[in-house]
Amino acid sequence: MTPALTLLLSLQALAQTISPQLEARAALLASQAEQSNLGYSIVESLTTEVGPRLAGTEAEERARNWAVAKFESMGFANVRVETFALPVWERGVEWAQITAPYPQPLVVTALGGSISTGPDGVEGELASFPSLNALATAPAEIVKGKIILVDEVMTRTQDGSGYSVAAAKRRQAAYIAEEKGALAALIRSVGTSSHRFAHTGQMRRVTEVGEPQGVPAAAISAPDADQLQRILAAHSSLRLRLVLTPERRPAGVSGNVIAEIPGREAPDEIVLIGAHLDSWDLGTGAVDDGAGVGIVMAAAKAVMDAMPNGPRRTIRVVLFGAEEVGVVGGKAYAEAYANELANHIVASESDFGAGRIWRFNTGVVEDKVQVAQALGSVVRSMGAGPGSNAATGGPDMKYLREAGVPVVGLEQNGWDYFDLHHTPNDTLDKIDPQDLAQNVAAWTSFIYLAANSEDSYR
Repeated sequence: MTPALTLLLSLQALAQTISPQLEARAALLASQAEQSNLGYSIVESLTTEVGPRLAGTEAEERARNWAVAKFESMGFANVRVETFALPVWERGVEWAQITAPYPQPLVVTALGGSISTGPDGVEGELASFPSLNALATAPAEIVKGKIILVDEVMTRTQDGSGYSVAAAKRRQAAYIAEEKGALAALIRSVGTSSHRFAHTGQMRRVTEVGEPQGVPAAAISAPDADQLQRILAAHSSLRLRLVLTPERRPAGVSGNVIAEIPGREAPDEIVLIGAHLDSWDLGTGAVDDGAGVGIVMAAAKAVMDAMPNGPRRTIRVVLFGAEEVGVVGGKAYAEAYANELANHIVASESDFGAGRIWRFNTGVVEDKVQVAQALGSVVRSMGAGPGSNAATGGPDMKYLREAGVPVVGLEQNGWDYFDLHHTPNDTLDKIDPQDLAQNVAAWTSFIYLAANSEDSYR
């Protein structure tokens, strides 16, 4: 048997785990959803009427109010906000300059959780390291009293697999630098763009309080990191001045916004779909994660409109708060619904921009892979592959997944996602409306099949 025939028979077997009538209906709804601009209009509304939505701030509160009004106007039931407390971090002044041998400004942005340099800043000689490991293994005497740079380049990939490796320097450099006596830490931005934008992002989770505090830390744009290396190659020393004045507050409020389409036969069985409502403060949070908000809201609305009597199971849409600063909303949801997680049938989050879906992954026990892959039958007819059983479901699904909730991943093309992620360039014009509509169509089919199937994925 040829590999192609084996794959064909496998996909046919997957499709047979759901009824042809259910699959045909899902395909029709997906086709109709792909012709709608609702998903894009939701992202446009969020990014225009609210803009950036940093966790715990007044802007994130306005986003919650926006979400409640939007859900209610669209006809969802049981709309509610479930708040939780968290520490709040807000950036202040961020400024850097080479002071010698060639004075010139640099483009930097503070990393989430960074402490302040104070208004006068710090100045020192630069010590550059090609990787986080090189910094970690360097003798303290070559770091002490200096501003360090971890100049590790991120690999561009379709599935974003280069991110976790690159993000390690963002999460750890400030603390390693503190241990070795550095004045401050710079990292080459965790991103793939060659544009002169710096990429922000969280260091430790905002809820991880106490020591260590780390040194003041910022990301530097890729072109500026290259500039530093050219100067270092020609001179024995390079001096920098860095000013960062972020503010940390011990207590603030964030929250999850929840809405439902009640099930008609098994209302206690939950199909959970989500996105995160907060964003970093540099852009307007269109790609990360306004796109996800638009995708899941529009897809759920498409299913609701097609089923006036309701789906078999309850569809629950969760717009998580405070994802960017440490998946705080995802954890809060898992704790609040700990006694009901056994009734969560399957869950997934859209949080990788607006690129077209090219793969359908599952994250279930091995003997349920085939039945779970059937949820992607229409997605595959749209050109996506069957994928693997290594789905995480998305960042906010972490605690649900660890509690045993089955997850799937509608994997998007993330080739240029990290050009935009966590930068001032994360704005509405970067979203292709047709690509976003393809996402809405794929999610519509998945939601419809999961909410109306009688299968179990546990």
